[in-house]
Order: sequence, then structure tokens, then C-alpha cells
Amino acid sequence: MKLYGYWRSSAAYRVRIALNLKGLTAEQLSVHLVREGGEQHKAEYIALNPQELVPTLVVEGKQGTDNLTQSLAIIEYLEELYPQSPLLPTSPLARAQVRALAQSIACEIHPLNNLRVLQYLTQTLEVDEAAKNAWYHHWVNTGFSALEKQLERVSGRYCFGDSVTIADLCLIPQVYNAKRFNVDLTPYPTIVRIWEACNQLKAFSDAAPEVQADAV
Repeated sequence: MKLYGYWRSSAAYRVRIALNLKGLTAEQLSVHLVREGGEQHKAEYIALNPQELVPTLVVEGKQGTDNLTQSLAIIEYLEELYPQSPLLPTSPLARAQVRALAQSIACEIHPLNNLRVLQYLTQTLEVDEAAKNAWYHHWVNTGFSALEKQLERVSGRYCFGDSVTIADLCLIPQVYNAKRFNVDLTPYPTIVRIWEACNQLKAFSDAAPEVQADAV
């Protein structure tokens, strides 16, 4: 397996955690999202991922290699192929609840605050740094306010009970980014508690952005 990612990409961060939890290795290939206008926009990478996003997981298929995109799809592929250290509960209801938590982060919070949106705000709409940060804080706080209430009902040590799930894989990168943008996390004690619990696990700490080979 080959994983094309970037050290600060939240989506690639999720997949790194999943690989670590399942004891899997993938060749890590860096796609620098900023250098020279962003390597994700170069023809050779577009051939792998026409969305010009990371991550992309390249796997061996029956007729050569296949390229998998979208972090949650990649994680569910790994979950189905490598059931050790399961990231989803066994019951259909619980699985749906975990997926809902994960998607509330990956589909509702993250897309409004990823790099290409922030670049559009500053480069195309020409908003200043203060306005960009206000945008970021608004959408993170909107998402975290609802998520905190959900987690109060279903969390244990982690997002859903006392076992790590894909919801945790989505939450930890989002909290990492919120901290990077100086979002006040005081109103979200459950989120902070889960962040601290997850980061005590080697699978999470080894996936952290600052310890990746391409971190600058």
C-alpha cells in the first residue's frame, strides 16, 4: 500500500491513525499542499486523484493497482479487509450512531475549514486574516457545540463508549486544527477529555502531524 498525504491534512491524519491501530504499514508519500502552489494540482497527482485532494491510498487489485480516495471510504475499506482492532461496533444501530458522529465532523465541520476553502477566502475573495479566522472559529464552534451535546450522551473514555471508533479518528485531527487556529475549547470539556484520552495511545501519537517525515 502507498498512502499519499500531507502532514497537516486532517483527512490523511485520520487514515494514519487507522493504519496504526490495525498494525498496518503503508509507504508514506508526501503531497505538499502549499509548495509551488500545491503539489496536489500537478498532472501526475491529478492522474491519481482528480479531486486534487489528499489522501489517496494505492492498493494492489486483481488487475493491477487501484486508487482509493476520501478518508472515510479508505478507513471503511481497511475495516472490512483487516477486522483486527475494529473501528465500528457490532450492532447496526451503534454502527450508525458512530458513523453519524464521524460524518458530523468529516462532512459538516471539516469541509468549511480545509485549506482550499481558506485559500479561496483569502486569495479570491480577498478577506483579511482576521475575517478568515472569524470564519474558521464560527464553523468550528457551531459544529463543536452540537457535537459536545451528542458526546455527552454516548461517550465513555472515547467518542462512543470505551472503544476507539472512526468517530475518534475524525475528532482528534479536527481538535488538532482547532488548537492550531486558537479556538477556545473551554466550552467543550467532553471533546477535550476524549482528545487527551486518545493521545495517550501510541497509534494516535505516532500519527500526529509534527512527527511525520514531511513536517516542516
